[in-house]
Amino acid sequence: MRMPRRGLVIQARTRWLLVGLALLFSLVLLMYLLECAPQTDGNGSLPGVVGESMGKEYYQALLQEQEEHYQNRATSLKRQIAQLKQELQEMSDKLKSLQEKKSPKVNGMNYQGTKEQTSNDLLEFLHSQIDKAEVSVGAKLPSEYGVIPFESFTSMKVFQLEMGLTRHPEEKPVRKDKRDELVEVIEAGLEVINNPDEEDGQDEDDGVGDRQLYSENDFLEGYYRTERDKGTQYELFYKKMDGMEYRHVTLFRPFGPLMKVKSETVDISRSIINVIVPLAGRTEAFAQFMQNFRDVCIHQDKRVHLTVVYFGQDGLSEVKSIMESVARETDFHNYTLVSLNEEFNRGRGLDMGARAWEKGEVLMFFCDVDVYFTAEFLNSCRLNAEPGKKVFYPVVFSLYNPAIVYANQDIPPPVEQQLVHKKDSGFWRDFGFGMTCQYRTDFLTVGGFDLEVKGWGGEDVHLYRKYLHGELMVIRTPVPGLFHLWHEKHCADELTPEQYRMCIQSKAMNEASHSHLGMLVFRDEIEAHLRKQAYRTNSEAVG
Repeated sequence: MRMPRRGLVIQARTRWLLVGLALLFSLVLLMYLLECAPQTDGNGSLPGVVGESMGKEYYQALLQEQEEHYQNRATSLKRQIAQLKQELQEMSDKLKSLQEKKSPKVNGMNYQGTKEQTSNDLLEFLHSQIDKAEVSVGAKLPSEYGVIPFESFTSMKVFQLEMGLTRHPEEKPVRKDKRDELVEVIEAGLEVINNPDEEDGQDEDDGVGDRQLYSENDFLEGYYRTERDKGTQYELFYKKMDGMEYRHVTLFRPFGPLMKVKSETVDISRSIINVIVPLAGRTEAFAQFMQNFRDVCIHQDKRVHLTVVYFGQDGLSEVKSIMESVARETDFHNYTLVSLNEEFNRGRGLDMGARAWEKGEVLMFFCDVDVYFTAEFLNSCRLNAEPGKKVFYPVVFSLYNPAIVYANQDIPPPVEQQLVHKKDSGFWRDFGFGMTCQYRTDFLTVGGFDLEVKGWGGEDVHLYRKYLHGELMVIRTPVPGLFHLWHEKHCADELTPEQYRMCIQSKAMNEASHSHLGMLVFRDEIEAHLRKQAYRTNSEAVG
């Protein structure tokens, strides 16, 4: 079957346009190579007698002249490249127009892998890179482990999930390529903030004369993740020491030069966090939690409300007394105590805590009594959750059993001294989804927790899957300011087989590091070796 004449004409035009695009790219490359070629200048490369007589001043003048020459060349080249880009865009528009005018008969033919398809792929590459930058909505991932987590970093350290047996949960970017990458990204973010584009609009009200410039010292934290079919996405946060406003910059590297996605100012000075803690018994742990809450939330942050949902009657009066004592000593009254005379159910407790708030929209932090957090984490919670757009699922650093970690000491050190990111002290709890920051309306919109889940575990995974299958972006990253303190874990016989397996898995993971567990397994063998060594030493001494 022969293709209609109109289709052949379109195909021919398409082929010539593609050839034109290739020629344009070749011309840009040729111009670049010509400009980069060293310039031959007799006096410049071989100073000779004149240079010997003039000395230092001659060379300085010569260098200045060459620098001005190359600056003029660079300006000219940039102008020509901009013109070529404009022509390329015009040719792309013409190509797109031709594709739209193709007849239905040609479209209906069973041609696969034709040049028309190649043209479409080229147009998609040229026009949709920015659209690929934020992979946020409608991911429809198969499970909670399908989402690609972010790695977090500061100007000095990287907090990584993938460790294996050689890498550590907290490391300096030792590899030069990784260090150069992060430095480049931080500087690119500063360039966006300090030199906003006129078309952005959001920065137009900042007068050029009174604009506050940011430096590398103002970089607070960042997150990045790489998707193999798209590129690397960066979320950067900057803050002046004497201010409350944060600057948030999103960058995208589509396996090529960095591309700016957006730049915005984030004001979290009035953002209240409702910390919701479900609890049953464990009054000693709650007293320790309130000490952390007092130091961080009351004395430092001052923008937090505490909601405790208590199950049962045993220990209720003691919990109430602890909260009232803190309120009297610190003049803090932003707390709510909800009492439920029923069996403990974490999902129901968090759900009741969310619904107990009656002041409209609020950012909620679902927390456990064994969690220790810093003021920096509270700000990360505010910066990474946005109503109708983003929910924050930080990866907690879970501490091992201090009796094993500090077995060579008489007693373990205080809790504050145990909060370090080391391989033998803890691990990133990437299989846990219980600690999360999300807005109340988003939580209610997705239907909250599955209240049919009883006992330990499962309810947080159900909620996490709802967000993955919904329309919100899930931010998942290790956070250095969030710790899960070790405590004895009991897996009840009443749990379902799936819950019991998850509980035992969590219990095993929480106990000690790979090397410490190995030492425990071979403890008898080690002790036997030590006894033999001692016996041999004593025998030699007697002999």
